[in-house]
Amino acid sequence: MSEQELTALLERTGQLKSLLHKGTANELNILRNKIVGLLFEKPSTRTRTGFEVAVDRLGGKVIYLASSETQLSRGEPVKDTARILGSYLDCIVARVYSQGSLEELSKYSGVPIINALSDLEHPTQAVCDLFTMMEVKGKLEGLKLAYIGDGNNVCNSLLLGAAMVGMHISVACPTGYDPDRTILSKAEEIASNTRAKLSILRKPADAAEKADVLYTDVWVSMGEEAERQKRLQAFQGYQINSDLLKVANEGAIVMHCLPAHRGLEITDDVIEGTQSVVWRQGENKFYAAASTLELCCK
Repeated sequence: MSEQELTALLERTGQLKSLLHKGTANELNILRNKIVGLLFEKPSTRTRTGFEVAVDRLGGKVIYLASSETQLSRGEPVKDTARILGSYLDCIVARVYSQGSLEELSKYSGVPIINALSDLEHPTQAVCDLFTMMEVKGKLEGLKLAYIGDGNNVCNSLLLGAAMVGMHISVACPTGYDPDRTILSKAEEIASNTRAKLSILRKPADAAEKADVLYTDVWVSMGEEAERQKRLQAFQGYQINSDLLKVANEGAIVMHCLPAHRGLEITDDVIEGTQSVVWRQGENKFYAAASTLELCCK
């Protein structure tokens, strides 16, 4: 989407949050007569619940499809599943291991596909995150986001999102764990037009200096369990703690997309501290799901 479309989506997220709080969103019947399928290869708490509740609150119906309970688990090609699901459903929310699975779903289903997480990106998380920053800080353009840890799918989407809204983003990650090069190149291209500044650094303190937002994610993502010991060693020191928080701007907020491993990528006192907006961020996944569904199911 364009920068203008993303801005509109973030604004709509806020509008729907207000409507849902007032209990009037159902009256809008945004998803009336729509049936949304959730096709999930990976476990989920916030993303699954957020989308299920959003569909229900917006007047639609939802079907949860764990891949282990479909013929995908017995080797059916994604394109065959896509053709059938597309003939039944109005939209598919997919949480998959491979970005290629999303592309096949999009190519063969004939219905909108929402990326609820792949190995490459996590765009609905980024929508939630940007909305949370905007809600707390009152703006996005010109803010500095420091991302500490693995240059993973969440980091990739934050790079693109930050560049689109004119935020500065500094990523601190160990050598060998950088964000995707193609994504980074695209983000840099976007940033050249929005005046955002992007940097990849090695020292967390360098990234956190004068930051308005400190953000982290797990060191070992789903599907990377075999690399656990190697990753735990590589990410030593890439932790958001009280010392790192002192390097950031006064009033900086702390974010984590959850689930969190306290004592590894973030300390308990920080995630439970007064500068943490993690629980608001988690709640906002629901509202980001709602605005994304409305956009895709029109």
